[in-house]
Amino acid sequence: MTKSVIAELSAIPEKFLEKGVKGSQCKSVGCLYPYLETKKLLDGSNIFYPRVIGERDPNDPFCWRWGFNWKEKHNGVWKGKSIGSIPPGAVPMICLMQQQGAIREDIIAFIKKAKTKKPSPKLDVCKNFDNTYKKPVLPDDAPIAVVLFAGGGGIEVGMLQAGIRPAIAVEFDSSKPELSLAIAKTHYHNFSEYGCRIIQLTVQEVAQSGFLGFPRRPDYLHASPVCANFSQAHTAKAGVALETADDFTAAIAVAEAIRQLQPRVFTLENVPRYQNSQSFSIILQVLESEGYSVDYSVVNMADFGLPQARRRLVLIASRGFRVALPTHRKPIGWYDAIAHLIPMMTDSQLLLKQRQALEKFLAGNAPTPLLIERVGGRTQSKYKPGHLPCNTILRSHFTDHKGCNRSKFADIWLPDGTVKSLSIEGAAILQGFPGWYEFPNETATAGSIIGYSVPPSFATQFFISAQSKILGVSI
Repeated sequence: MTKSVIAELSAIPEKFLEKGVKGSQCKSVGCLYPYLETKKLLDGSNIFYPRVIGERDPNDPFCWRWGFNWKEKHNGVWKGKSIGSIPPGAVPMICLMQQQGAIREDIIAFIKKAKTKKPSPKLDVCKNFDNTYKKPVLPDDAPIAVVLFAGGGGIEVGMLQAGIRPAIAVEFDSSKPELSLAIAKTHYHNFSEYGCRIIQLTVQEVAQSGFLGFPRRPDYLHASPVCANFSQAHTAKAGVALETADDFTAAIAVAEAIRQLQPRVFTLENVPRYQNSQSFSIILQVLESEGYSVDYSVVNMADFGLPQARRRLVLIASRGFRVALPTHRKPIGWYDAIAHLIPMMTDSQLLLKQRQALEKFLAGNAPTPLLIERVGGRTQSKYKPGHLPCNTILRSHFTDHKGCNRSKFADIWLPDGTVKSLSIEGAAILQGFPGWYEFPNETATAGSIIGYSVPPSFATQFFISAQSKILGVSI
């Protein structure tokens, strides 16, 4: 990796940029300097670290790498020494110490302390996605991503846990403006500390602006276009999947994002029926014309350790290399995933159809924990024994036809006769969310985030697989 030294940085006192500064006793007091790291990609182009969105701000220490060098006299000869990779958060204090006339030894001691304050996260970010309450810490040079149709950020959770920094997320549903605003606020609460900017506009509106302020050539671009018109529930009611003008314009906007932003990797997630739509064809055509290698298939995320049967269309496209889906994992039953939470859940009572479903199950099976839905199912409530993944979690489980909160959306029956109401925390675990993600208190908003989201545990494996291919390492 090569380094290019930046000659000036207006936010830093001039004293710090003078080479070979010496004190009154002819001792070198050293200098603080900014620089950029350059990495050559497979296609021959260069990327500069740290990555930034838009113009690199000369007054922002976080837009630069930092080093400190000085000269020491050995046997009558001055020799240069240096310390690199100084945390940018330590730069203002170093400047202040220099302004106050601190000696070089004190500055060096402070720098060494600042560098050892936190362990390097590079080995940890890809391992802390199983039942952890520790929020990921990313290195400054983490790859960056743009997310379209972000929702509450399930895909961003997966990215963070794979060591990827979401830089911009676009989230606005004009058909549900109040809910969309509430979801965007939750997104900001969870991801703003990583520098992720949430844009409250439709993807179509952002495309019309030419993706102004978006990073060109991001490492990742993800899209999960609105899927209501392609869902099984909708087509069962309407009899056919009818694409609307919004579906077409959304696909065109995604295609334009691929064409203008030129990501290294493009990913997409949607319901299975989306693969038969003209909207999907629009996206495939632009990927082909831009030279991407494309792989897509319908997967059951229960095959990747999610304690939920959730079939989704997953696409990954890249240039210069191919990325495969992660390997299958042992299936997890819903009971094992949330058994530790059940004693703390609210007591409940089964509805008539739930009792009928329970009686039918017990007539031919030994008693075992059952997760029984309170909504859905035209003739009887759906249920799943504890050793199996639960049924697909939908937004409609948490809200009624008016979008209002459901006080209860599923119940857990235990062999001793205890009945508990499934909590939002339990539903979040079944959807693959880690404990550090903070949900809003309102059930309708929290349930919408859960039902809409790409399961973060699957997304983490997905992006770790992509990262391992890009970095040429095995996992």
